[in-house]
Amino acid sequence: QVQLKESGGGLVQAGGSLRLSCAASGRTFSMYRMGWFRQAPGKERVFVAAISLSGSSTYYADFVQGRFTISRDNVKNTVYLQMNSLKPEDTAVYYCAARISGTDYYASTASTYGYWGQGTQVTVSS
Repeated sequence: QVQLKESGGGLVQAGGSLRLSCAASGRTFSMYRMGWFRQAPGKERVFVAAISLSGSSTYYADFVQGRFTISRDNVKNTVYLQMNSLKPEDTAVYYCAARISGTDYYASTASTYGYWGQGTQVTVSS
């Protein structure tokens, strides 16, 4: 199995940027399709972005299109989420997740991910 640990969260003003990192340990990182989800207080966990095994394909929720970029480094066993033009409504706990799947289908479905990190808090002030 794989263990995931997020970092890079914090407090930022609206319009600012943050880069989240998710370091993976355990089994071969390149075997896992990766995703980022977020959960705001009192709300359900929602899909943010996902990336294919090689990093050649990426998928985004509509609300982050053009602002966030997901990437991965299969040598460093790390997936990143670059977040630009942050808004107060982006405030949430951000979770990294991993899944073993033969397809990119259902990349936005949380239940298809078998491994999760502990989350990192992102707070955007207005």
